[in-house]
Order: sequence, then C-alpha cells, then structure tokens
Amino acid sequence: MNFKFMIGTKALFGKGCIESNKAIFKEFGKKAFIVTGKNSAKASGALGDVVEALKECGIEYSIYDRVLNNPTLENVKEGGDLAREFGADFIVGIGGGSPLDASKAVAVLASNNIDPVDLYKNVFENKPLPIIAIPTTAGTGSEITPYSILTRNDLKTKKSFGNEDTFPAVAFLDARYTESMSYQTTVDTAMDAFTHSLEGYLGRRSTPVSDILAIEAIRIFGECIENLLNNRLDFEVRERLLYMSMLGGMVISHTGTTLIHGLGYSLTYFKDIPHGRANGYLVREYLKYNYEAAGEKIDNVLKLLKMSSIDELGDIIDKLLPCDLTLSKEEMEMYAGLAMQQRSITSNARTVAEEDLREILRKVFNDGGK
Repeated sequence: MNFKFMIGTKALFGKGCIESNKAIFKEFGKKAFIVTGKNSAKASGALGDVVEALKECGIEYSIYDRVLNNPTLENVKEGGDLAREFGADFIVGIGGGSPLDASKAVAVLASNNIDPVDLYKNVFENKPLPIIAIPTTAGTGSEITPYSILTRNDLKTKKSFGNEDTFPAVAFLDARYTESMSYQTTVDTAMDAFTHSLEGYLGRRSTPVSDILAIEAIRIFGECIENLLNNRLDFEVRERLLYMSMLGGMVISHTGTTLIHGLGYSLTYFKDIPHGRANGYLVREYLKYNYEAAGEKIDNVLKLLKMSSIDELGDIIDKLLPCDLTLSKEEMEMYAGLAMQQRSITSNARTVAEEDLREILRKVFNDGGK
C-alpha cells in the first residue's frame, strides 16, 4: 500500500455540459486559441458549442485546425508559434487523441519558445498555458491525462511527454460529440480505451486505486461488447464508452502503458493502422505472453468480460477488428527493436526481451492475421 494518486483535471461529464458550465471559460482569460483537426470538431457540434460559449463570455478566439492525424513536432511547433503570436491566454483542444495531445504541446510551446524536441525534457521554464479539453472520440482519455503523444519522424516512431503541468485544467465530456464517429472509428477507439485499462491493470506500475478504476472500465467494456459487435450504438452506449475512456485515462495517468502500446506504435507509423485497432490486434498474444506473470489478474479480466478463455476474447476482437496484415521478418525485427526503446516496455508485467516481441508479432501477423 505505497502509492500516490492525483488527477489534475476537473472533469465535467454529461449532455450539454459546455452550455451548463460556459462561465468556466471566463476563468482562464480573454483570448482562447482553439486547437483541432479539419473535420471532427465541426461535424460533432463541439466546435460550434465552444465558439458560442466563447462569444457569450466575450472571449476572443483563434482557430488552428491543421492538426494532423498523427501530429508531428513540426505540426505542434506551428501551432505553438501561432498561439504565441495571437497572445493566447489559454488553449481549447477539441477532437480525438491527436488534437488533444497536440493541444498540450501547443500549450507548452506557446509559453516557451523552445525547439519542439525539448518537449521531451519535461521541464519547462514557464508553465504551459491552461488547457480546456473536449473529446469527440471515446478512446484516448487524453482529456484527463498529462500525456502528449507525438510522431517522431527522426526516430520512426511515436513518443510521449507530459508532467503534472500538462494535465488539462478542465475537460468537458459530452457523448453527443461522439455520435458523428463512424462505426469503425467507434470500435477502434473503444479498443484503445479498453487496452488502456487492461495494460494499466496488468502492468507493474498498477496501484490499489488505479486497479479500482481499471476494473470498472473493463467491466463496462464487457457490457458494451454486444452493442459493438452488432452496431447498436445509441446515446446510452456511447455515453458508457466515453465514461470508460475517461476512466482509462485516469488509469494510465498513474500506471502508463505496457507492451501493447510499445509494439502498436510501429503499426501506426509504418502501416497507417489506427492506434486503437493496432492495439486490438495484439491483445490475444499479449495476454498469453503475460499469463505467467499476471495470471490471477488476467483471470479476473476474463471474469469481468464474462469470457471463458483468452481465445474467446481474442475471437471476439477478431470479429470487431478483422485483420489480413502480414509482416516480413525484417519488419518484425525492426518493430521489435523500436518497441524496446519505448519506456512502456519496462512497465510490462513480464520482463520483455526483444526476441519475445518478434515472436508475438510472428504469431499475430506472419500467418495473415487472425
């Protein structure tokens, strides 16, 4: 019983939460810099609600809508420079994980004129601008974590930074904003949220408190599986998925992630596979690999999901995420080597060797997928 627990974000959850709490925007200044992508913020209605709230509060705003699907250092530098030139008092991030992660980097770069690679030092002369985060997907939980995961083209992978100052100050979570997601994006992001809690629960950095949150999130995922399989995604289901995603963000804020994320980044970087889907492909072999180190907890995961075996869960994930990807021996060697450079690997329940990762990839992708 030796742990610490802190969530630096005020979470406001529920339908119409921006409208009901719009006065909060006034607490952060007179100039808002909105960080988002091209489409999801508009399509979801979130951008319209934010702009209306800002106007009613008399807050000037500027919109940066050029965040990439996998934001790079160059991408966030552009946003940071523009926020600084605008004289922003605070940042509003709207979207999926990419805009929310980018908003944290922009918040740092707006108040610190540094080379973006220095974000990874995690120590900044000036505090980042305050961040208000509004998710339009139910996957990353980035609205409640300090992490910003950015693409490092120089390293051919993704790397995260974050400290206690990069927690968003406020998160508005309204499941209406997730209703514009396609079915496949809903499944992909739900798998991302599930793996956050799964990895946090099984990883070495788990705590008694994070386990409580993880267990609740895993249970909710189990209750939503039939709806996901049959594309029955009404507002109630989407609200539960968003709640699960938020809980997963709380979990990994304290535990970090493990082997799944370490390996999955290469699938996204080199094969353009959405992050949550890449994670899902690896779940079956991840659980089998870690059973000797975390068997009791894995059995509890299966119980929470009402599954009789790892293979039953794996078969359901295969239905949700059909996979026909194959990898060459050279690709598997490269991906395993890159994963070993990720700090998430050190949090895995079972000590990982590079040859173990190659074997996991072989089992998943060398036979044409599952």
